[in-house]
Amino acid sequence: MTMTASHAARSRLVCEGHHAVEPGRGASIAPRAMSLPWRAAALAWQATALWLATGTSPALAQPAAIDVRVEKRGEMVVVDVDVVVPTEPRFAWAVLTDYDHMAGYVSVLKSSKVLKRDGNHWQVEQMGEAKRAFLKFNFYSLRAVELVSGREIKSHLISGDFKSYQFATTVKAQGAQTQITHHGEYVPLTWVPPGVGPALIRAETHKQFEEMIAEMVSRSRSGVTSVSPATAASAAARQASAE
Repeated sequence: MTMTASHAARSRLVCEGHHAVEPGRGASIAPRAMSLPWRAAALAWQATALWLATGTSPALAQPAAIDVRVEKRGEMVVVDVDVVVPTEPRFAWAVLTDYDHMAGYVSVLKSSKVLKRDGNHWQVEQMGEAKRAFLKFNFYSLRAVELVSGREIKSHLISGDFKSYQFATTVKAQGAQTQITHHGEYVPLTWVPPGVGPALIRAETHKQFEEMIAEMVSRSRSGVTSVSPATAASAAARQASAE
């Protein structure tokens, strides 16, 4: 994908969002300018932005336990997520790949859409706003996504503030439930502090998986893999406000 001039202007921020975002230079912070450690921590946390309920059965009544692990390996940041979701794989897959409506159920996103489809190879554009405490950052991302036989999603950044970036998410049936495994590796251009950086990434990643799992369970309860009219309308409204 190629960024428009307006997108390029919007993407000039100091930080970036969940896997696969392009930072800019105008982070909003009050009441004073951001120090270098905070900028680095925010960059690390926002890199997780791209990325991500109860039911009618005993399984659906139990919340999913989301295991998020973040570590630094030299300059590389590694993120792993494991969770068993109380739905069939088809509902998990539908939510993880519904990029055109993802802004309706992932709160960090203002806009999300597929710009190009070539079989199982897509180009996905996302914009959003990440907030924590007195920090606020806008982000833009352009990703190449490969869908592998309804069981794996591979993605790498086309444009963004990384030296390198890639992730893979797998979906596997586990009885009547679904095991989701996510592994991401990226090298940011800005130093990530070893303490606060991974902690912020972990918190934001956990929140986004909670939101996606809630959508999976909601679709499972309705028995329909497609997005609900209300969620579709919410995504469309956020998309319109972002343009």
